[in-house]
Amino acid sequence: MANPQESALHYPWGDALPAPGRTLEVAPGVRWLRMGLPFALDHINLWLLRDEVNGVPGWTAVDCGIDNAATRALWEEIFTHELQGLPLLRVVVTHMHPDHIGLAHWLCERFSGPARAAASLGAEADCRLWISATDWNAARTASQATTGFGGENAARFFARHGLVDEASLQKVRARSGYYASLVPQVPGRYRRLMHGDELRIGGQAWHCIAGYGHAPEHIALHAPGLGEGGVLISGDMVLPRISTNVSVIDLEPEANPLALYLRSLAEMQPLPAATLVLPSHGKPFTGLRTRITQLQQHHADRLAEVMQACAEAPHSAAELLPLMFKRPLDLHQTTFAMGEAIAHLHLLAEEGRLRPVNGADGVLRYAAADAAGA
Repeated sequence: MANPQESALHYPWGDALPAPGRTLEVAPGVRWLRMGLPFALDHINLWLLRDEVNGVPGWTAVDCGIDNAATRALWEEIFTHELQGLPLLRVVVTHMHPDHIGLAHWLCERFSGPARAAASLGAEADCRLWISATDWNAARTASQATTGFGGENAARFFARHGLVDEASLQKVRARSGYYASLVPQVPGRYRRLMHGDELRIGGQAWHCIAGYGHAPEHIALHAPGLGEGGVLISGDMVLPRISTNVSVIDLEPEANPLALYLRSLAEMQPLPAATLVLPSHGKPFTGLRTRITQLQQHHADRLAEVMQACAEAPHSAAELLPLMFKRPLDLHQTTFAMGEAIAHLHLLAEEGRLRPVNGADGVLRYAAADAAGA
């Protein structure tokens, strides 16, 4: 759903988009490409940064797309038409979600070892994955087993929070291999990224900014010296048209990710107003501070709605979905919406404004903390 205040942002390239298998330059040495996704959110933006490592010229890729035949085919087009005959030198992944890390193993393998030797680049200089340690471990675990994306444990978690429709629960149970179907493999070695690290890419200093709430340890990249106001590869932390999903999942059922996310947003707000933001979904834009204020207000409004509803009567997360998401939801969207509803309930409970109520039906609901019986 488009943000009603979208007109307050500026899109330097208007409605222009990179053609499939091609790129657009959005800053010196920074190129924009897009890959399709088989969801309602039907695309992801990826970035190529002109680079040189140990005297070898080439490119750094930021994020990868999911692993499927269509994405691999588009990357083949990029290799042929957009890399100027140069290799990928490293693959930076902002976080562990499938659309960001799915093809990291394939890209790293393609430009490592024998492939590099054949191109006279030195077999010892592998194309390495760069990612936070937390997200590397989470991705490795998720690609090898069901973790937080489907299966019996996820179904029980959603049922506890009021999703009791048996047909929907059966579909959740059937998604036991969901993550691995999009991320069949994660590179066994990586270079760790941490908050405050500085990467030298193509002569530019890119600063790592860790963010929390959307992923375990999301890394955005900020180049303050690039262009008038600098460039921020924001990943999923700041998106121009939609709000970032902030969910509680069955692996960490008592988590309070919305508090972490709002804190992370506040820490990004002092970046220059003229910063060019390169988001993972939507179009490059300026107006970062405005957008952060919009996102903060969005969550404040949702929290107020949830608080009002729970003050009138105890509500489960599932019972809040029609209030928080005023559109039809497919199963993929419903699982994200459930996680987000629980996140809003948890923040209010952590603040002492709501209290959990165990229903006779086994469903967990939340009521105002000062309601009768508190």
